[in-house]
Amino acid sequence: MNAPHLNRALTLEAPVRVLDGSGGYTADWQVLGVIWGEVKAGAGRERAAFAVTVSRVPYRITVRSAPYGAPSRPVAGQRFPDGARVFQINAVAEKGHDGRFLTCHVEEEVAS
Repeated sequence: MNAPHLNRALTLEAPVRVLDGSGGYTADWQVLGVIWGEVKAGAGRERAAFAVTVSRVPYRITVRSAPYGAPSRPVAGQRFPDGARVFQINAVAEKGHDGRFLTCHVEEEVAS
């Protein structure tokens, strides 16, 4: 296995629930840290959503592995914001036989 080229600084964020003052919650994002990764695009698709067409592109983001439960280990439901772009993490799997890297299966959704 060739080592991935971790050339992109990515902020890892996790969803948090914040009291809204009316007995409910609002969703917010908490920064867990910055990790380096390699971003590779997959084949995209387009679908209708409400009054706009939405383009969804899957990506594979490779990062260094971290122990289970560590805040630097991405999990499904978290995200990597990158400026105006947001990569939603759908699944995370170990890459290779030695588990030194993780592959994050993510999707970017943009209005087209």
